[in-house]
Amino acid sequence: MANELSGKRIAILAASGVEQVELTRPRQAAEDAGATTTLVSVDTGEIQAMNADINKGDTFAVDASIDAVSADDFDAVILPGGTCNPDTLRQNADVIAFVQAIAGSGKQIAAICHAPWTLVEADLVRGKRLTSFPSVRTDIRNAGGTVVDEQVVVDQGLITSRNPDDLDAFCATLVKEFA
Repeated sequence: MANELSGKRIAILAASGVEQVELTRPRQAAEDAGATTTLVSVDTGEIQAMNADINKGDTFAVDASIDAVSADDFDAVILPGGTCNPDTLRQNADVIAFVQAIAGSGKQIAAICHAPWTLVEADLVRGKRLTSFPSVRTDIRNAGGTVVDEQVVVDQGLITSRNPDDLDAFCATLVKEFA
């Protein structure tokens, strides 16, 4: 991966409780491929990352608040997981409007682990094939999506993976698809 994403602007949408490795690894992959990333959040200042949902990780400076950005500002979005992160995001009307606008403009969204909860809330999984952490799968089915148990799934603008064990495949696929 060298400059496949040169000139691309990628939003990473996350809140406190984000799974640290699901934030840092995709961000690094996108930046290594030449993209500019922006950490967008409902929070301002810093967000608290977690390791395995229960152990505090590092804090990360928020680059922009969700109410200050537009889908027009970005070429694609990465949604990291962690249990608390997407649960916070899916309750915010600005987040839902943002991801709907991204999808509506034909831009891609990469979501890993619990992150598809935000896609469910935004009604973006209906008629699509995706994967997620096992505890999210019933919600995806109930929202009209088809769940498969695969490392990474690409369907109609959504790139999804199950958990941190899938990060190598997830990162390689999001770079390829965003390019």
